[in-house]
Amino acid sequence: MKFLFYSFIRALVRVIVFIINGNTHYLNKDKLPKGNYILVGPHRTWYDPIFFALAAAPKKFSFMAKEELFSNPFLRYILVHANAFPVNRANPGPSVIKTPVKWLRKRDLSLIMFPSGTRHSQELKGGAVLIAKMAGVPIVPAVYQGPLTFKGLLARKKVTIAFGDPITIERKQKLTDEYQEQVIARMNQAFNNLDQAINPDFVYIDQTTKKN
Repeated sequence: MKFLFYSFIRALVRVIVFIINGNTHYLNKDKLPKGNYILVGPHRTWYDPIFFALAAAPKKFSFMAKEELFSNPFLRYILVHANAFPVNRANPGPSVIKTPVKWLRKRDLSLIMFPSGTRHSQELKGGAVLIAKMAGVPIVPAVYQGPLTFKGLLARKKVTIAFGDPITIERKQKLTDEYQEQVIARMNQAFNNLDQAINPDFVYIDQTTKKN
């Protein structure tokens, strides 16, 4: 039931995105693994996870969503059937790790995750590394380049999603702080390389900071 709902919503969103923008380009889809994986990227706008999910289709994804969104019954129904699970950002419990690990292992469902946690923070965290190790899946870096406001989308400005080479986390590898930092550095470098490949002059400007 959930997978049917997800497929329906994805098809509907694809049509809506085409009508609104119709200028979307996907690069390096051949780098996406056959099995499950964690798709990670810098969080640049509220709708970049939508473009990531569309770009990586037909693979289906789960998502982390702040638990406040689940308080509305109608929105909760949509989120649950779109494979989202609640996360308390102030006090994240064990489920923030256990749920995605379980789903990655037992369902044909990958995970979209933004290691920075918020689109207004560029600090990468080690959660993606831990989940990847426990679930035994690779991390696939991706970037969104395009308009950062809905107005820009309506103006049909170009949107590009690019995927990088998968990063494999060995199951037997001890997850020391040093090793996590190495993987995070590889993710950061992959994001930079993808941005440069799309547009060497690209510079991300946080719209909230810009307004201030």
